[in-house]
Amino acid sequence: MQTVSLILTTYNSAENLARTLESIDMQDYSAIEVNIKDGGSTDGTLDIIKEYAAKSRFWVNWTTNSDKGIYDAMNQGYALATGDVIVFFNDLFLMPDAVSKMMKLIEAHTGCVGAHADLVYATDEKVVRYWKMGPQKSLYAGWMPGHPTLFLKREVYEKYGLYDDSYKIAADYEFMIRFLKDKGNRLAYLPETIIRMYYGGTSTSSTGSYMVSLKEGHRALKSNGFKMAWWIDGLRTCRVLLQFLIKN
Repeated sequence: MQTVSLILTTYNSAENLARTLESIDMQDYSAIEVNIKDGGSTDGTLDIIKEYAAKSRFWVNWTTNSDKGIYDAMNQGYALATGDVIVFFNDLFLMPDAVSKMMKLIEAHTGCVGAHADLVYATDEKVVRYWKMGPQKSLYAGWMPGHPTLFLKREVYEKYGLYDDSYKIAADYEFMIRFLKDKGNRLAYLPETIIRMYYGGTSTSSTGSYMVSLKEGHRALKSNGFKMAWWIDGLRTCRVLLQFLIKN
């Protein structure tokens, strides 16, 4: 059985972390490794991490130290992980067999480097947005998998590197462009909503944040050799706007 390394980044996020860890512990996949990179929390987050590490049925690695931001923290979290499949996860699994379903999909599609699925962005009161990109398409069509659902074989990171922390919001997008522009890298798709993402994060907190994300996304496309970056930007924006209209 392949080991799945879940990598969590935290900073003064005690309430959300407790819920995230609870959703991890309900998973029925037995070979899970939980890796937590904390940025020096002072709000009780560390107490939750210590308690979880002591009682979880999964192997837990954790560290707390300063970092240069979310993507530097993610890179440091990756350094803790030893598993075969890497998942950056800070949200909520919506079903106890979410990890199992994704791993069965990866194992069934041996030619794929990983898998992705659907997710929702939600507050405690309501679902704000559905992310349903569907099976893999050309990046020129504005298609991009939901990063929180991305289960990738370790070999992808070994070949293409980690996250460029010169980006403040869109380093995950740049990383996905970096490996997906290689047309040999195929992703399997699970047409189910497996993750509930906390709405109001770095890239979803305001219109201004989205504009920064769009600007950085354009830079990511250009730096990876895409000549029609503005065309892709426009299609990506349309896809995002349509997500607010999707009904489950």
